[in-house]
Amino acid sequence: MNKKIMIIVIIVLIIGVPIAVIAGNYNNLVTLDEEVNNSWAQVENQLKRRADLIPNLVETVKGFAAQEEDILVGVTEARSRVVAADSPEELANANQELTGALQGLNVVVERYPELKSNENFMQLQDELAGTENRIAVARKDYNESARDLNGKIRRFPTNIVAGIFGIEQREYFEVSEEDTEVPDVNFE
Repeated sequence: MNKKIMIIVIIVLIIGVPIAVIAGNYNNLVTLDEEVNNSWAQVENQLKRRADLIPNLVETVKGFAAQEEDILVGVTEARSRVVAADSPEELANANQELTGALQGLNVVVERYPELKSNENFMQLQDELAGTENRIAVARKDYNESARDLNGKIRRFPTNIVAGIFGIEQREYFEVSEEDTEVPDVNFE
């Protein structure tokens, strides 16, 4: 009787332990993958918020500086590229372009002192500044969750489990050196 029990225990261990290891690694990868998805959604959410503020800002500036159409069109086009971006790399490039366009808008605002005292403009400026900070935090959170997932995928035996289930590394939201600083949106 002891031999039969011993054989059953050995069979359970031979089959059960690998299944438990695979299941544990898979569940951990799924959790990390969902964290990356959530973090990425927050980046998109904040960039959309920024993109939604841009048309209001442009319209407010247009009322004061209609002759600056080229700069306003550049801001609008850069905003469109942010909204259309599909990957972290595309979004980082579009975000850099939008940041540059907003810096050009800053120059326009300096030419029109009466714009700086406009209540609508001041409110939009404050919202945009807050959004820029939220974007920086969301990018950081996304990159940290991507780092956690990527590191786990590269370790043995999780790399085998990730390969079996098609869970892949995520690219980082990398920004250019110019885009590492929050643009100056304080037009005073």
